[in-house]
Amino acid sequence: MNSLGKKLLEARKSKNLILRKVASAVDIDQSLISKFEKNERKPTLIQLKSLALFYGFNYEDLIIDWYSEKIAEELYDVKSSSKILQVAEEKIKYKLTKSDE
Repeated sequence: MNSLGKKLLEARKSKNLILRKVASAVDIDQSLISKFEKNERKPTLIQLKSLALFYGFNYEDLIIDWYSEKIAEELYDVKSSSKILQVAEEKIKYKLTKSDE
């Protein structure tokens, strides 16, 4: 399973681009992009959108990667993580039905 950082790195490498060129095109500091690629830091959603547009990624797919990695990092050593995710999903469904009313 590829991480978000690995996807960004592979996209850059597949286009034979150096960090400086990507940084200039998306207006994000190259040291930040390097940290994104190494999974040392997560891009903001605005930065993620810029990178998705630049690389031609589906933005929704990247958001799924972004949130799932964030949640996995938070819950990875929590014993009841599966139950937490199940209850969270139920709460989201409940809120969605309430917003439809």
